[in-house]
Amino acid sequence: MRSPRRCSRNGCPRQAVATLTYVYNESTAVVGPLAAFAEPHTYDLCEPHARNLTAPRGWDVVRHEGEFEPPPPTTDDLVALAEAVREAARPAPPRPPSGDDHQTSQAPQQGRRGHLRVIPPNH
Repeated sequence: MRSPRRCSRNGCPRQAVATLTYVYNESTAVVGPLAAFAEPHTYDLCEPHARNLTAPRGWDVVRHEGEFEPPPPTTDDLVALAEAVREAARPAPPRPPSGDDHQTSQAPQQGRRGHLRVIPPNH
């Protein structure tokens, strides 16, 4: 099952229920129900941030008047696969240096980074 999207505001751990979109040519901020997919130029907001959003001076705010409902859970296999690949690609925490670094640097090394394996060439 897909993990819920989080609020885009720094430090906010709450689940997103609304999407903020800026319409620059009309100086308008639009806060509506959560979009089906996260888009690069939109911001997901939790309910308190969606309800209390203010726009810069001279801008209008168009806000959804109904309830902001959390998205229903999904079991989309493609999303689950993409999240699994992202999780596997995260780098491992750095290892503390050991005393035999000069021995390991002379021998061919085999390593693993994320989900990819590094195999040294045969000599």
